Amino acid sequence: MTRQGGAILELGAQDVGEVADVLCESFFDYPVMRFVLGRNSEDYEERLKILIHFFTMARVLKGESMFGIGEADDLSAVALVARVPGQESPAELDELREGIWAELGSAARTRYEAFGAACASFVSEIPHLHLDMIGVRDRDRGRGLGRTLITRVHSMSREDPDSEGVTLTTENPANVALYEHFGYRIVGHATVAPGLKTWSFFRPD
Repeated sequence: MTRQGGAILELGAQDVGEVADVLCESFFDYPVMRFVLGRNSEDYEERLKILIHFFTMARVLKGESMFGIGEADDLSAVALVARVPGQESPAELDELREGIWAELGSAARTRYEAFGAACASFVSEIPHLHLDMIGVRDRDRGRGLGRTLITRVHSMSREDPDSEGVTLTTENPANVALYEHFGYRIVGHATVAPGLKTWSFFRPD
């Protein structure tokens, strides 16, 4: 598969480094990352790599979906998808989580948990897929790769007898109209902290 071809590649543990690299680039200035890690952190880039690597490993350790577009060692775009309700967190993931927060610090953990609490009340009780993260490298923006990945998630949900739709969240106001265009409806909106708002969406199958 070539980067120009636009085919979708299923990814796994061997791809964690490349997946995390794409997401670090895509989410470098994303509001939640800046909020959690500290807006003026001098080592922000390294801290971002630690956090994104954890998010990526969480999908692997829980046996959830990662897929992307490009070569395995040169991905252009990636998506991480979780199942809700998901399986219980394995012990290895719990250990990794504690290690990550020990490294990033209690203040970062408190801010992350505040964000999670703000979103928790909007979680649908019906079984569904959650588009956890989606990112496209700067060089590949404008090629429709994000649309291709989102469409794939919608197909996954329709083909899954245990899923009734797809949820996602955004903290970028510019994305609200985009997701509504894709058929999502807002099911929740909250202010996490001054300057940080989150929107939760659901798209039924």
